[in-house]
Amino acid sequence: MNNQQIANKKVLSGLFWRYGERMCAQGVQFIVSVILARLLTPESYGYVGLVTVFISIATVFVQSGFGNALIQKKDATQKDFSSVFYFNIAFSLLLFLALQLIAPVIASFYDAGELLTPVIRILSFSVILAGINNVQQAFVSRKMIFKKFFYATLLGTICSAFAGIIAAYHGLGVWALVIQQLTNQAIDTIILWITVRWRPSCEISLHSLKTLFTFGWKLLFSNLIDTLYNNIYSLIIGKYYNSAALGYYNRGKNIPNLVITNVNSSIQSVLFPAYAKEQDNLTRVKQMVSRSIKVSTFLIFPCMAGLAAIAHSLTVVLLTEKWEPCVIFMQYCCFIYAFWPIHTSNLQAISAIGRSDIYLRLEVIKKILGIIILFCTLPFGLEVMMIGRCLNTIIASILNAFPNQKLFQYSFKEQVRDILPNALLSIVMGLSISFINYLNISSIFKLCIQIPGGILVYIICAKLFNVESYQYLLNTMNIFSKRN
Repeated sequence: MNNQQIANKKVLSGLFWRYGERMCAQGVQFIVSVILARLLTPESYGYVGLVTVFISIATVFVQSGFGNALIQKKDATQKDFSSVFYFNIAFSLLLFLALQLIAPVIASFYDAGELLTPVIRILSFSVILAGINNVQQAFVSRKMIFKKFFYATLLGTICSAFAGIIAAYHGLGVWALVIQQLTNQAIDTIILWITVRWRPSCEISLHSLKTLFTFGWKLLFSNLIDTLYNNIYSLIIGKYYNSAALGYYNRGKNIPNLVITNVNSSIQSVLFPAYAKEQDNLTRVKQMVSRSIKVSTFLIFPCMAGLAAIAHSLTVVLLTEKWEPCVIFMQYCCFIYAFWPIHTSNLQAISAIGRSDIYLRLEVIKKILGIIILFCTLPFGLEVMMIGRCLNTIIASILNAFPNQKLFQYSFKEQVRDILPNALLSIVMGLSISFINYLNISSIFKLCIQIPGGILVYIICAKLFNVESYQYLLNTMNIFSKRN
């Protein structure tokens, strides 16, 4: 077996375990979120959504930059890993203390001091857990032993599910969501620490940190900008509207995000280290990026088109009528998230070949445009704001693809050619099942027709038109089943 075959086998194995991990974990989380949505109010989700914005921003500092730098560096040593580990612990403690101090300020900004202050202070413990976990995750990704993630994530998700549901049944309200999040992260961290053999040695090198920071700071800043931008809608909705509106927005994006996490995140988390290993072979990188875009859009486009078509019926059946206002947010988010495979495939390739400077430049340009669009649409209401975000998503896709023409000769025109068959099939499938919404039957019967009908239409069309991604996936599954 030659080196390329070995690499392909590692990628396939990694995809299997990563996708299995996300499917199982997100499946459990989805069931739990449905139960909690029935037990809790939109206001409770809105309050946690406000807090999560600030926790997410703090977490970026300990989970981005150095972790990716360890994966990307060709000759990362034990000293490198240990240095990052100790730095992350120290820095996460500083961030934790900062959140404790500014919690009342954040809470007063939203006129919810009595409730939000303790929630922020308790949830900020997750920043420390992220600092402990980051190097272990980088080690697993670098070695491509994704089976470790499977067990840690699954056990954490199941235990936190029970904890959250029990808390909600006992009337703890917003604290049920806090308990669920912290339990999940704590157990995931503990299991990964037990199962991964790497341990820090008693050494720290400023030279190692400086070398890694040279690459990592650009990714850190890029991810910080991205996190700030992705959460700015929550900040504005929570401030200028109310916590209920934010609850509807967060619930509307939850299910599309669930699908994206399952499919796109699984593929990309495996492909980043795979790209990094091939960074000196740009022809091979181009082939891998092209394959990534084809496969991920073949899977994600129909999911997003189908979900947009069944959004109303799905919301009524799963979450009850009290959540109907989230439907419009869900449909817009389906369009936005459909472009994520194109974003991430291009950006991860740029990052993996060591061009974090281009990555950073792209993030700055895209976010400036996005903020301009946001503030131009803000006076016209929530729906116009979402339309503006859809427009920005299209612009961002074009910008992300542009540098790769020069880096490894993968032009935007080629990318459009790669995704067009999947996009057309998904539109046809989505429109075909949308007509079921006009039938005078119950929502649950509509879903019983639309879901299997949409899958059947998509697969039949893919087979009839001999779509290349469909044939590739069939062949890959056959090869993988024979090897295992």
